Amino acid sequence: MKAKSVIRVMLVDDHPALRKGLAALVQSEPGMAVVLETGDGREAVEQFRKLQPDVVLMDLRLPGLSGVEAIMEIRKEFSDARFIVVTTYETDEDIYRAIQAGAQSYLLKDSSGDEIIRTIRTVHAGGVHLPEKMARRLSERLKRGNLDPREMTLLELLIKGRSNKEMAAALSLPETTVKFYLRELFMKLGVQDRTEAVVRALRHGIVHLEE
Repeated sequence: MKAKSVIRVMLVDDHPALRKGLAALVQSEPGMAVVLETGDGREAVEQFRKLQPDVVLMDLRLPGLSGVEAIMEIRKEFSDARFIVVTTYETDEDIYRAIQAGAQSYLLKDSSGDEIIRTIRTVHAGGVHLPEKMARRLSERLKRGNLDPREMTLLELLIKGRSNKEMAAALSLPETTVKFYLRELFMKLGVQDRTEAVVRALRHGIVHLEE
């Protein structure tokens, strides 16, 4: 009789207490084993190459590389790698970026142990799992167009409180051109002014405040 294979799980989270809790949960489940714990995005990429785990539980905010960047780096070499994002962030842009990068699931850190275990089994079997709330937010995000790099830079400058003159200097553009680009940005975001643009960008996770 063929022995049942063990699902090998890598945990990537820079909060040791939460990582230990996830490790205890996974280790207590028959047929699962934690092969590595790390809190660093770059180390996650390097260790994946060596260990090639079946499923990775990945946080989004990490030192070294972000969770999304780490997923993208790994999938360049291992296109069949399986990822479950486990995070505190639930904005539509974060969900969109994670799924675009190649994650098969997106869970919040307050998900039940049963849901996490079920999701590991689903993703390991080749499936995907998005809780209803996450799926709804992803659907909302897909209705909104992507911002180009220039528009993202403008948003970041807006959040830093830069004036049109300061933006023009930073981008080496005439101030009138910056005003035109801002009007286009406001139209794309569906807002009327700078304040609404900042609020919407932060609320949807398009841009994050520096931590």
